[in-house]
Parts: sequence; C-alpha cells; structure tokens
Amino acid sequence: MSTTGRIRTSREVRRPDHTTIRYTASGPDGGPTLAFIHGWGLDRGDFDAVTDYLPENYRVLAIDLAEHGESRSARDAWTMDEFARDVKAVLEAELVNTAVVAGHSLGGAVAVEVGRLLPHMITHVVALDALHYLSMYPKQTDEQAEAMMRTLRDDFAAGIRGFVEGGSPAGTDKALTERYFKKMVSVRQPAGLRSLEGLVRWDMDASLRETKQRITVFAVRDLITQEAVDRYGDRFDIVLIDLGSHHFHVESPEGTARLLVEAMTTKQR
Repeated sequence: MSTTGRIRTSREVRRPDHTTIRYTASGPDGGPTLAFIHGWGLDRGDFDAVTDYLPENYRVLAIDLAEHGESRSARDAWTMDEFARDVKAVLEAELVNTAVVAGHSLGGAVAVEVGRLLPHMITHVVALDALHYLSMYPKQTDEQAEAMMRTLRDDFAAGIRGFVEGGSPAGTDKALTERYFKKMVSVRQPAGLRSLEGLVRWDMDASLRETKQRITVFAVRDLITQEAVDRYGDRFDIVLIDLGSHHFHVESPEGTARLLVEAMTTKQR
C-alpha cells in the first residue's frame, strides 16, 4: 500500500455543557466512512499515519473525545455512553448514513456504545487492542473499581506507568514506551481520572447484549489471554496480530490500514 497524501480539514461540533468536539475530516463524502476513536489520554492525531495509507475513496473522520486533544468540555458525565454521544454528534453533523467505527483501547469501549446508540448507521465495530483485557473488562465490582481508582489517586504517574508497561510486550522500544507515558500522564484533569473511572465501571456485557453489529477485535498476540478468548471468542471476531505494542496503530500504520480495509471489505460469515 502507498500513502494517499490526504488533505485534512479540521472541524468542530457543539454539544451541551460547554462542550466543543473537534475532529478531522478527509476523503470524499460519498466514500465508505470510517470513524476513528482514540484511546484514553491520547488524541485523534494518533490516526494520521493510518489514514494516509487508506484508499483515497475512503471518507475518514478522526475525533477528539471531550477533554482530549483539542476538544473541551465542562460536563460532569464521563461515561462511555457520553463519549459515544461525542462521536454521534460528529457523525450526524457530517450527515453520515453508514459507517464503520474503529476505536483504540478506551475508544474500543466507546465504539461499542456508538454501535449501540446508532444501530441503523454503524455497520461494523472494530476494536484496536481493546475489549479483551479482563482486568478492565467486563465491569469490575465496586470494590475492584475503587481499589484501582484509589491506586491512581494515590500515585497517578505510577499507575499510568503500569498501564504503559502492561501494554508493551518484551522487546518494545523503551523510547516508545516513554513517549506514550509522557503523553498519557499529561491528560487533562479532572476528566482524566473521571473517564478512567467511567471505563472501569462500564458494564461491557450489558452493552454487548444491546449491540447487534459485528465486532472485530485486533488483539496483540502477546497481550491477550486464553481466558479472554474462551470468554468472548463467540461474541467477537478476534484476530491476533504481531504489529507492535498496545499502540500498534502508531507503530505500524500501514499494517493497521491493511487490517481495517480487510475488515471493511470482508462480508460477515
């Protein structure tokens, strides 16, 4: 695959509670639409290189969730459902009829919620190394959730360091892990902690029961467990990949683009 040299247009949409969602649009209005949702503490720019490897006829929307990247909000709700409404507002502003939604990490949870909210618009949900971590999904007990949040409140930097290292298979470039850590540890607060709590308290199994679209999970082979495959293999199309760390879409944009094109063009069996 070769890069397309896309021209990106930065746009914004307004939501309640002084919320401004900024996003990037590229490609023709009539092409297959792909909406990208970044992970926690990250931003839409993580998908720039992937977008450049997608076919020219693809319409791509890369969205900064509230209080991430260039989006801002004064709201109090930091649930996966509310983040999904950020995405919904963009899709409706762009007059999208049908789309595939692809989310990395927390963005994978948001993508499921977008599918649930927009059953007639979203045709396929793609999770980029998301949904299979059993320490985060499915919904934790109140005791588990509080224990995790207490650890983050006590030493936020150490908690984020643990997340980054946990998503880095042996041999991952230390410079990359440091880059990810610095980006994530600087997430805007208090939204950073509150959105993590929203993820921890998200009831994935309940949302999955209401989400009827096909779900494909691209999971880093060295990071997925057999227990997760056994539990969710009959609900997700789990595709094991060897493209890098938890942030493989940043490290291997061309390979990630190939995966997405295949997912968008392969009919459900």
